[in-house]
Amino acid sequence: MIGRLNHVAIAVPDLDAAAANYRDVLGAQVSQPQDLPDHGVTVIFVELDNTKIELIHPLGEDSTIKGFLEKNTAGGIHHMCYEVDDIYEARDKLRSQGKRVLGDGEPQIGAHGKPVLFLHPKDFNGTLVEVEQV
Repeated sequence: MIGRLNHVAIAVPDLDAAAANYRDVLGAQVSQPQDLPDHGVTVIFVELDNTKIELIHPLGEDSTIKGFLEKNTAGGIHHMCYEVDDIYEARDKLRSQGKRVLGDGEPQIGAHGKPVLFLHPKDFNGTLVEVEQV
């Protein structure tokens, strides 16, 4: 069902400093910040040959990652995103196998302009999983 690894998301307390680390220290191509109000985050993508790193920072007081950063003040890996061909087929198969889809179960448009869903970390060895339709 899942395809390639689309990105690894890292929650960061300082978006500019994190982007500078990847750009200036590691020499990576780093995108401009993009606000995603529906998800409560600002993101920057670090482009790699085989995948992306998504740097995520809270956008507003109700941000979905604010609590994560309160527990992990230095930041850390927040989720893994895998590609799927059909988000609805993936959702229905996951649900039929007892996996929990977060939110109302309906895909939202993610940072790449494509439908995404998040899966409960307790169902995936403690890792928050995002699936994105490609």
